[in-house]
Amino acid sequence: MESVQIVDVESPPEYAESPNQQPGAIEYGDNKSLDSGVENNLDNLTEATLSEDDDYDNGSSDKENSVPEPENDNKITDALRTLKLSGHVGFDSLPDQLVNKSVLSGFIFNILCIGETGLGKSTLMDSLFNTSFESTPSPHSLPSVKLKAHTYELQENNVKLKLTIVDTVGYGDQINKEDSFKSIVDYIDNQFEAYLQEELKIKRSLSTYHDNRIHVCLYFICPTGHGLKSLDLVCMKKLDSKVNIIPIIAKADTISKSELQKFKTNIMTELSSNGVHIYEFPTDDETMSDVNAAMNQHVPFAVVGSTEFVKVANKMMRSRQYPWGTVQVENESHCDFVKLREMLIRTNMEDMREKTHCKHYELYRKKRLEEMGFSDVDSENKPMSFQQSYENKRSSHLAELQKKEDEMRQMFVVRVKEKENELKDSEKELHSKFDKLKKDHADEKKRLEDAKKKLEDDMMEFTKRKQQMTAMSGSHTLTLGKNKKK
Repeated sequence: MESVQIVDVESPPEYAESPNQQPGAIEYGDNKSLDSGVENNLDNLTEATLSEDDDYDNGSSDKENSVPEPENDNKITDALRTLKLSGHVGFDSLPDQLVNKSVLSGFIFNILCIGETGLGKSTLMDSLFNTSFESTPSPHSLPSVKLKAHTYELQENNVKLKLTIVDTVGYGDQINKEDSFKSIVDYIDNQFEAYLQEELKIKRSLSTYHDNRIHVCLYFICPTGHGLKSLDLVCMKKLDSKVNIIPIIAKADTISKSELQKFKTNIMTELSSNGVHIYEFPTDDETMSDVNAAMNQHVPFAVVGSTEFVKVANKMMRSRQYPWGTVQVENESHCDFVKLREMLIRTNMEDMREKTHCKHYELYRKKRLEEMGFSDVDSENKPMSFQQSYENKRSSHLAELQKKEDEMRQMFVVRVKEKENELKDSEKELHSKFDKLKKDHADEKKRLEDAKKKLEDDMMEFTKRKQQMTAMSGSHTLTLGKNKKK
């Protein structure tokens, strides 16, 4: 992390320390019902806080300030009165206390710079904050868009600012630019999700949490002089509900003044016709309404950035030197850089932070909580507390789990029965095979026994004949011997 100290000439004056005074508070009763006891308490409170010289009729006041009873017990109606203080209390120092606390804790501001490589995003950041962030140039050969975030700690007149600059590296360099905006949308949603998870924790530490939600998106438009590219329209349309978009014409010194005015008109016409909502500087504050209303007419700002200083009229000015002349960055007749810096940093920075939290983050939070099953109203469109919503979600979740358990149990029973039937069929098949084998074995055994018996009979017959032949051969031999003797 890099620490840079910036000293601006037009920095705001320091706030004086507030005097040590004990803050006072007036505590009002809760008018749930208008019984006599509550009326007496209110009368006593009024008498204690009002001066004796004030003309106040208790009887008529009770009738005039009486509040009708609510229709049901769930509704609570508070009766508000404007009371006069008899002396100095001290709660008029609350703005000073808030300022001192804010200055002590510091501020956070996150900027997202979207634009093609080489449009001067880093140079403009250096010019806006009057410092050098020492960023490295990006190549044109990246296969996809990558987002790089760098956080810096700046200090000006005891006011600390933790600045995060997110650069879209490789934006618009691909042949297929269809998904160039997807990584940017995912990054913004991831920062919202991280803050939401921190907010939903039981033990939260939001006071020390580093808020990375994008407060403003500076969209750098290529100075073609004709109009917006389809990629610009698609990307801004995807982001206008998630971040405050301020379109900027980069390198405005490459276009003539007449072409620049037509270019601005074409850009605003295309944005309006395509339903792209850009950030408008607020006009509800009377002190700044005229200035912001006039500045809304200059959008998109045509800016020029430079890291070089050129001596102009015995003064070093941030400028760009050309053979035909010098373009002064802080000269309003040359570009809108001063208008952008005035609106972005010096006038509407807090409004952008507030709008990010109260509008864009609330929209994301509402969507995510609805996806989780939480709602502010029930099925009859009646208000419902977060606890009731949680209980309903828990009941429906338990019912769904019970239903799934019953389905799984029933499925288990069906599968067990199917397996039992399968095992029974297998057992029957095995028994039938066993019986067949047993029968075949008995037949084979009988056949072998018959063959054995026949063989034994043949052997006996053979032995008998052999003996007969032996006997006959012996008698024939004796007869031949007697004949020879004779």
